[in-house]
Order: sequence, then C-alpha cells, then structure tokens
Amino acid sequence: MMAKRKMTLNELSERVDLTLANLSILKTGKAKAVRFSTLEAICKALDCQPGDILECR
Repeated sequence: MMAKRKMTLNELSERVDLTLANLSILKTGKAKAVRFSTLEAICKALDCQPGDILECR
C-alpha cells in the first residue's frame, strides 16, 4: 500500500507519529499485536481500509 501511495517508511512514520523501528516491526509482520488507534492512523495516512493492509497468518 505504501508503494501504491508512493510513500516512504520515513514519511509514514512522521505522519502517524511512530518510530521507524516500530513501523518496521509492523511492516515485516513481526508484531504480535497492533493498537486500533495505530491501525486507524496508518489507514488514514495511506487512505485505505484495515483489510487492505492486514493479513491472517
């Protein structure tokens, strides 16, 4: 979704007020959980729905 929006990890980090480290953990799928407020902020920044960026494992 970031590539589709032509947004870098740095730019997304600034928009959602998360550290690059935490965003990287989310992006690589290593996070065990994500807060709804964080998910909402990411979706708002990327102009997408949660289902567009989440996958079941």
